[in-house]
Amino acid sequence: MATLTLAQKGSPLPYIAAALAEFANGTMPGSYTVVWQEGNTLKSDDKKANAVLSKNGNEVAVGELTVVTEITSSLESALTDDVLLWVRFAHAKLGAASFKDLEAALTQLDHHLVMRSYVAGYSVTAADAAAWGALKASAIFQRNLKTKPEMLGQHLVRWYEHVNSLPFAAHVVVGHANAQPQQKQADQGSFDLGLENVEYGNVVTRFPPEPSGYLHIGHAKAALLNQHFARMYSGKLIVRFDDTNPTKEKEEFEESIKEDLRLLGIEGDVISHTSDHFQAIYELAIRLIKKGLAYADDTDQKTMRDERMKGIASKCRSQSIEENLRRFEEMRQATEFGQTCCLRAKMSVDNPNKAMRDPVIYRCNLTPHHRTGSAWKIYPTYDFCCPIVDSIEGVTHALRTTEYRDRNPQYEWFFPALEIRPVVIKDFSRMNFVYTLLSKRKLQWFVDTGLVSGWDDPRFPTVRGIRRRGMTVEALRQYVLMQGASQKNMLLEWDKIWSANKKVIDPIAPRHTALLKKELVPVTLSNGPKESYVKDTLRHKKHPEMGTKQTVFSSQLFVDQVDAAGFAVGEEITLMDWGNAVVEAIDGEGVVSNVVMRLHLEGDVKATKKKITWLGQDVHVHPAEALLVDYDYLITKKKLEEGDSVEEVLTPKTEYTDAAMVDSNVGMLPRGSTIQLERRGYYIIDKVAAESELGLITLIKIPDGKLSSMASKHEDTSGGVQSSKPKDGKNAAKGSPWDKGGKKTETGKGGQLLVNDKVLALPKHDEVTSMYRTNHMYGDVPLQEPSSVTSMYQTKKFY
Repeated sequence: MATLTLAQKGSPLPYIAAALAEFANGTMPGSYTVVWQEGNTLKSDDKKANAVLSKNGNEVAVGELTVVTEITSSLESALTDDVLLWVRFAHAKLGAASFKDLEAALTQLDHHLVMRSYVAGYSVTAADAAAWGALKASAIFQRNLKTKPEMLGQHLVRWYEHVNSLPFAAHVVVGHANAQPQQKQADQGSFDLGLENVEYGNVVTRFPPEPSGYLHIGHAKAALLNQHFARMYSGKLIVRFDDTNPTKEKEEFEESIKEDLRLLGIEGDVISHTSDHFQAIYELAIRLIKKGLAYADDTDQKTMRDERMKGIASKCRSQSIEENLRRFEEMRQATEFGQTCCLRAKMSVDNPNKAMRDPVIYRCNLTPHHRTGSAWKIYPTYDFCCPIVDSIEGVTHALRTTEYRDRNPQYEWFFPALEIRPVVIKDFSRMNFVYTLLSKRKLQWFVDTGLVSGWDDPRFPTVRGIRRRGMTVEALRQYVLMQGASQKNMLLEWDKIWSANKKVIDPIAPRHTALLKKELVPVTLSNGPKESYVKDTLRHKKHPEMGTKQTVFSSQLFVDQVDAAGFAVGEEITLMDWGNAVVEAIDGEGVVSNVVMRLHLEGDVKATKKKITWLGQDVHVHPAEALLVDYDYLITKKKLEEGDSVEEVLTPKTEYTDAAMVDSNVGMLPRGSTIQLERRGYYIIDKVAAESELGLITLIKIPDGKLSSMASKHEDTSGGVQSSKPKDGKNAAKGSPWDKGGKKTETGKGGQLLVNDKVLALPKHDEVTSMYRTNHMYGDVPLQEPSSVTSMYQTKKFY
């Protein structure tokens, strides 16, 4: 992976280099890490420049021209001569310092676009990226675009506005707006894992997910760090599916994991499966038995667990090699006796590290495998197959979280025992968040009991869940890499990751208006327009290039009850995006039923204390109806301790909804669009009206990282967050689901627990439940149209 560092105030602004790099990332995810830094210049090894391209820590190009040449060279195999010609034209002609010099180039490009949607070919190419970057950097072009667009040519302006709405352009704008200080960030984690035996160009890492569910935010860290070290040393990343448990695994989960990895910009150089090596693993198990280092044990599970805890040798430990081979063959054939056995490695009986006490390495399972069918009836455990497959596939450095640290000696034991190539193992801390469960078993419980809608539920820490809540891929990647590869275990707050997300979405989230339906107050403007009219207003005042929206201006308005209740007769207030108005009359006591105002557009909007949102009424342009949704944490305790029961720390209510009226423009936005509702915060369109059972646009609130939005909404009467079940029932909050005896009192028929008005039906302990299939979140609609700007990514369906 290459890193492109750009000066935020460079002269000229290095937008061409940025656009080409982001365009390359769109076609080949992860090709370039684009970093904007504050300042006019960057400090390179030998001089100052506006752009520096580095690979593996070494500078390969300094200055925008050389950087553009380098990026173009890397793309050249995919570029036509026509595209290359226009890339050169963009840099040579569209960056002219005077309008006289620039005019000829603009005229040529406008004429070229008369019958074309794109500069070269029938889809967006590097030619469009380069030309857009040159014009984005041109102060002359940008000034005329705002004041005299007709001078630029209608075809050029039409093309520019379209390209300006594409994902790569949005990424450039966001990156430039959120430039980092040049010094190292104080909260940047270290990437120094002290890797041993590193050979540049020969480092191989692997990310081995089990295809039994969906990736969560913890998996994202592991995947990104493995990719980081592979790219740092110009090595290779293997994405290997650890498919050794056919009871839980399905092909659809494998495809969903691939899709989520693509969303994170992770493409494995090799995709493999543990099942590819079942025969080799089986033969190595035979070798272990013949060396007297493994035995087949028919001890029942309860007794075996008790013996391991007490350090007592199994009755089968001293069996002959011949007897162990015979038993293992019965396991392979899944005979009645064979199914009572498991194969154990003969490591230790009483090692202080219980992971070394003769662990199970093979067990029977008659469930057909989703790839190998019924060919095998015995399957290796993760701890046995992991070092074997790492060795076979050429992995040089196995990186995994510290939760496996006790099992590292076990991992290393197998190499000499099996006489296979050793692999260096290193660990890093797992990413744990407050009020968050990352245990797949516990998350499965929430799905099975119906407390959440599925594995993409916005309350879930899965990659799909947090994306559905409004998390962008850019923010997720930035945050994970910011944590580094530290081995210190920390319980992280959610504020920083959502703050990082806000920086990404704020410049590209169009502004819209929403009023709560239950609190609508009609307003009459005594001197308002005789007939309502529709006027184009900016979607984002700070970014006019995002285009316009339709706003209704009328003598009949709606405002929020909370605003109207604070009005006083004679008070001057500001109607946002219109001007000032003076309150003439207020009807209603306590609850306002009607307000009369008089427009005072010559008034100073800076002098008023109250700036309010409003919606105009028009017979032809109606506001859209929406459902505003916000969520709380699923549990009331920041961190579950050993022995804590999830049922005892469930948050009684985790979903909050409000019916609202939003301006008509929101009704035209596609699913997945990120917007800001004025004075209410950021939202993501989870469902358009046609997809909703209620016929309402569903808008999910995106946390902004502020303390108020990060606090749990479940509070006790003293105003503090109720973090867990009251001890011995003392100090139970009024209305708490805990009574004075410390028992749940919120029950339904038959004493069943009710949460979010749903009966909590607990699954049987011996019941095998399958994971729920989750539909693709935002369909196949384009997520960035000229009328809709969002930083969410689109991926192909996996089913």
